[in-house]
Amino acid sequence: MRRTTFTLFLALGLLALASPALKAQETAPTEPAGTISVGDTAADDLQMAARIRDILAELDGYGGVTVSVRAGIVTLAGEVADQEALSRLDPLIARVEGVVAIENNVRQSTDIAERLSPAVERLVDRFQQVADYGPLLLVAALVAGLVAGFGFWIARLRRFWERVAPNTFIADVLRTLVRLFFSVAAVVVALDILGATALLGTFLGAAGIVGLALGFAVRDPIENFIASVMLSLRQPFRPNDLVEIEGDTGRVIRLTSRATILLSLDGNHIRIPNSTVFKARIVNFTQNAERRFSFLLGVDASADLVRVREIGVEALRSLPFVLESPAPSGWVERVGDSNVEITFTGWVDQTRTDFPLARSEAIRVVKGAIEASGFALPEPIYRVILESPEEEAAAARPPAPPRREKARPSEAVLDTSHDSTLEDLVHEERRVAEDDLLSPEAPKE
Repeated sequence: MRRTTFTLFLALGLLALASPALKAQETAPTEPAGTISVGDTAADDLQMAARIRDILAELDGYGGVTVSVRAGIVTLAGEVADQEALSRLDPLIARVEGVVAIENNVRQSTDIAERLSPAVERLVDRFQQVADYGPLLLVAALVAGLVAGFGFWIARLRRFWERVAPNTFIADVLRTLVRLFFSVAAVVVALDILGATALLGTFLGAAGIVGLALGFAVRDPIENFIASVMLSLRQPFRPNDLVEIEGDTGRVIRLTSRATILLSLDGNHIRIPNSTVFKARIVNFTQNAERRFSFLLGVDASADLVRVREIGVEALRSLPFVLESPAPSGWVERVGDSNVEITFTGWVDQTRTDFPLARSEAIRVVKGAIEASGFALPEPIYRVILESPEEEAAAARPPAPPRREKARPSEAVLDTSHDSTLEDLVHEERRVAEDDLLSPEAPKE
């Protein structure tokens, strides 16, 4: 009985002692799942710091960096050799799992030895790469040299290109294109051997941009060059032709790759850009041997114009240098203030007759024939009306000038044979000239 009572009281006492603890356990808040305890956080910080140190140890340039981690915040200190290593540090640490924030106190080292050491290492690596690629570079250079040399050898075959091209200028252009083609082919083959064909696109792109810029910068020389090619293919004139280009008259000396050179009738050189010549109105006086001259003579308004015309045309027919066919001609041009003007024309052979001298002699002979036939070539007449009395007007009138006897025209005909002075000068100029695109084999317009 006593033992049972004692056991009951003992159980009640233990229950009384345990009830506050159970009550506290029921009222205590439940800890959220995944929350790290203080002890676990410290262990994770140590593991994270060790992990970061291992990563930095495997990379070059981070040997002087110290790492400490507290509550997920990574603190970095120390020095690195270059700015590139410093800029890569934060993204690298941020990729480590569990990093909350990064406090980067790392600085770029100012030590000369540390700064120069990476550069020296990179330079040594470059030399090592060149040494490793040496045999391959020699093979690529040898093959490129053979390709380019073959192209230059073809371009030096002058006789072959002179047969292919119509003139020396076009031959030089084709030879230049051949050299350029084989030079580009040599570069492509060399890059293909080295496995660097990706550089070819960059090279061609840069060459295209440079070519476009140069095209705008040297537009006028390129225009002259193209005009030179066109003029040399279809030549509108030959050496020593008498031409008029944009108001300049002279004999053609030569056609260069930049300009057309004329010898004026005064003996001066005239250089006209080929772009201007190609677009200009060209008058070639030497294209046809026959050339017509013309001049005006004024006769009295009361004269028999038909008879005057017949006398002038007959005088032209009597000249030995005037051609019978086409025959000389004449017509009334216009009525002037104090006379009637008649145009006379005649044809000469330029290869045997000097044109200016023939025209001058024709004017002299026709004028003399008309005057010898009794027809006057009047001077301008002006009528003056005076309002004074007739006596004063008669007294004030000057005496009439003495009548002059008409000079008889000379029967002799001056020498009008062809003057070859300018042609001889052109031949002398062409004899010493080298750059000339005019060729007798080329077609002429």
